Amino acid sequence: MGSIAVCPGSFDPITFGHLDIISRGAKVFDQIYVVVLNNSSKNPLFSVEERMELIREVTKDIPNVIVDSFQGLLIDYAKNVKANAIIRGLRAVSDFEYEMQITSMNRVLDEDIETFFIMTNNQYSFLSSSIVKEVSKYGGNISELVPAFVEKALKEKYQS
Repeated sequence: MGSIAVCPGSFDPITFGHLDIISRGAKVFDQIYVVVLNNSSKNPLFSVEERMELIREVTKDIPNVIVDSFQGLLIDYAKNVKANAIIRGLRAVSDFEYEMQITSMNRVLDEDIETFFIMTNNQYSFLSSSIVKEVSKYGGNISELVPAFVEKALKEKYQS
C-alpha cells in the first residue's frame, strides 16, 4: 500500500503558502488529497466548487494531487480514502496550540492516522487567505501572494 495523505483546509483562496505545503508534501507521499472543508462557521468568498477549481488549476502540474471536498470529521474522510497521514501547515508558533488540539482529538478518533506538520517557508509565514482577501478587496498588489489564476479570480469577485 502506498502512502496517502490528506491536506485539509478552507483554501479561501489558495495561496503560495498553501502551495508550498502541498508541493513539499507531494514529494513525501505517493498521493495527496487536497480537501476543501465546508466550514459552516465561516463565510467564504468562494464557493466550495470555485475553491476546488482554483486548487485544481494551480496544482495541475503536481501529478499525485487529487482535489476533493468534505463535510464532517476529517478523520472519517481520511479513513474513507485510506489515508495514513494528515498534513498540516504551520506558519508560526501561534498556530501550534490549535493544531495540537486538533491532532490530539484525531489521535483519539483513530490512532493509526498520523499527523505531519510542515513549517511553511519563512517568506510565507505571515500569509493567510484572510490577508490576501483584504489586500485584494482594496486593490492592493497580491501577485507575490497567490498564483496569477487566483489573483484574476479575486479581482473578478471584487469587481462584481
